[in-house]
Amino acid sequence: MAHTVGIKDVARQAGVSIGTVSNVINRPDMVAKETRERVQAAITALGYVRSESARQLRAGRSRIIALLVLDMGNPFFVDVAAGAERAARKEGLGVMLCNSAQSPAEEAEYLSLFAEQQVRGVLITPADLTGGTLARFRPRNIPLVFVDRVLGSAEGCSVSVDDVAGGALAARHLVEQGHEGLVYVSGPMFLTQCQDRRTGAMQALRESGLPESALRHIEAERMDVAAGRDAGARLLGMSPRPTAVFCANDLLALGVFQALYGAGLAVPDDIALVGYDDIEFAAAAAVPLTSVRQPARLMGRTAAEMLIEETGDRAADHEHRQVVLAPELVVRASTLAARG
Repeated sequence: MAHTVGIKDVARQAGVSIGTVSNVINRPDMVAKETRERVQAAITALGYVRSESARQLRAGRSRIIALLVLDMGNPFFVDVAAGAERAARKEGLGVMLCNSAQSPAEEAEYLSLFAEQQVRGVLITPADLTGGTLARFRPRNIPLVFVDRVLGSAEGCSVSVDDVAGGALAARHLVEQGHEGLVYVSGPMFLTQCQDRRTGAMQALRESGLPESALRHIEAERMDVAAGRDAGARLLGMSPRPTAVFCANDLLALGVFQALYGAGLAVPDDIALVGYDDIEFAAAAAVPLTSVRQPARLMGRTAAEMLIEETGDRAADHEHRQVVLAPELVVRASTLAARG
């Protein structure tokens, strides 16, 4: 078997003690320049790579944060990850990014992996809404921060967006454009976000004096473009045909748009369309999409900062908190048809 180069080999090659090699690696300012250069030359010649796992074991603290999201195919979660990664890099930490694919079973497997790797902490958008997988993970004493979920207890930190307010923004805008009813296209309704966005839309319709029947609902199995196309086909079969559609995310909205375009309908002249998340593709669509913007990068950065604070040198002063960010409606061409 190939020999793994260790710190003893470097010390022997450089003609110094193991302690001197350790100082060159961890505290180079304590070593004379000539000795430091000799050790560095030995490290390069031997191809020595420091064992990060061993260093973390000695220090008692990992430099890796885990981020477990629902769907890496959704640009929203890519932006969340970018925000978390930026905050982690600022503190000299790395991010292990994983995708549960909305599967509680895969979530449980990843949480087990995080425990084995002794990560510093976990940022998570839970897939198992029963809380079972997280309940089994908590005894590991690895800090958790919820992302895009409200943690309704003092057990940890969370950062989310006010999705009830976001749903109300979307529906209120469509009513203001002259629509007296709309269809809500959601993902699976076991997802809290889908529930909250519908609640907000219903509140806005009631405030406008419209009945509950003014909101019709199509529930998709997933929250991707293909599911949006399927929902669009179902929407086309509705009677009466709706004049406005609010989708629980932009990927669904883009799929609905494709179905409408394929049927020869114009957005917004025949049907107005609103999405949610304001991903980059929303503004770049053939008809730029009105969308409820979530501050995804800020969400990821805030979550990472809270986790870093909880696991850092001043952890004893950390207090759990639940941060709720405000959504913003970004109006574009997909809802701005002139209505008589």
